[in-house]
Parts: sequence; C-alpha cells; structure tokens
Amino acid sequence: MNSQIILNLIIQLPPLMLAISVHEMAHGYMAYRKGDYTAKLMGRVTLNPVKHIDPVGTVLVPLMLAFSGTGVIFGWAKPVPVNSFNFKSPRKDNAVVSLAGPASNFLLAVVLALIFRILLWFPGGEAIMSSAVLKPLVIMLIFGIKISVVLGVFNLLPVHPLDGSHIVAGLLPADKARVYSRHERYGFIILIALLFTGLFWRIVGPFYIAAIGLIGKLFGIAYYLRF
Repeated sequence: MNSQIILNLIIQLPPLMLAISVHEMAHGYMAYRKGDYTAKLMGRVTLNPVKHIDPVGTVLVPLMLAFSGTGVIFGWAKPVPVNSFNFKSPRKDNAVVSLAGPASNFLLAVVLALIFRILLWFPGGEAIMSSAVLKPLVIMLIFGIKISVVLGVFNLLPVHPLDGSHIVAGLLPADKARVYSRHERYGFIILIALLFTGLFWRIVGPFYIAAIGLIGKLFGIAYYLRF
C-alpha cells in the first residue's frame, strides 16, 4: 500500500470521525430534547466515534471503494435509534431531529474555519502550510471543513433514508407524506445510481461549492480551501 495513501488516511480519519460523531450525536441530542430518551439510554448522545461506527458502512465499504479506483466513496454510520411515538408532534419533531444532523455539520465546519482563522492570526501564520509541526493540523482542519459540508449537503438530499427525506415528509401534508414514504424501498438504489452515474456531484456540487465559498469568504480562508 502506498505510504502517501496511508499518511492521508491517518490525517483525514480524525476529522472524518469527528464529523460523523457530531452528526449522529446531534440526532440523539435533539431527540432527547423532544422527549425521546432512546438514544440517550443507549449511549448514543456522545462524541465517542466507537458508539457510531458501523463496521461495514463506516469501515469496510469506504475502504473497498477507496482502493477500487472508481473514484466513488460512500459509507454510513450506525443509525441513531429514534422512537417517534415519544414525541408530542411526531411528524414535526421527527423532521427537526433529522435536520439536526446536517445543521450540526454546517456548524462544525464554521467552528473549524474559525479555529483555522485564529491560527492564521498568530505571527507567521501565513506560512503555516510550510510548518512541519502545524501542517498536519491545518490539513485536518481543511479536510474537516470540507467533509462536514459534504455530509451536511449530502444528508439534505430528499432521498430515503437520508435526513432530507424525513424533513420533506415532516413538511408535507399527512396524505402526501404517506405517498412520498412509499418510495422508501427504492432509496438505496437511487443513491447508488446517483453516485455511480456522476449525477450525485452534479446535484450536490453547486450547493457544496456555494457553502465552501461562503465559509471561505466569511473567515478569509478561501485560498486554503481550494486545495
């Protein structure tokens, strides 16, 4: 295995695990706030990545795709258990719980961008990419910002079982939501088709670029986010 690939994996793994953990914890925490203690009792309202890792979806599938040469990377974390019957307004609260995941990723991207901006304020900060000590940290921050935005935008797609589908179902009138939910069985097939036909990036790409561009301008780090 190429040593550069191993090094990239080592550097990128911490921010990836953080982004996944924040996303799943946000679901569990919001469900807890809305009256469902299921995730809380199962220890899922935590940043501990071990609690959120799915051996197949988080490890095996992404690694196989990474070395397949297809250029497609796809995976999933262990779903946070949510019991909608514990909510006062099941459809509305379920939509809010679903929205919490992507929202937390966008918030994480902003926090990481702020940390990066603070590093640049230190004397010699502009030469940070040439520092043997700080460069790995900077790469982690940049990757963390990007992967957080990717996860946020990706999960807002209105395709089952992504968060976006639950948000849409919560916004639709009850009868239309039932019709919409009937297509849930085809969600995974649709996702795979989007990924392997290249349509995924055509749909998600403009929103990702817009979000990254906005964060870059707000914190004055647009140059670094190009890499």
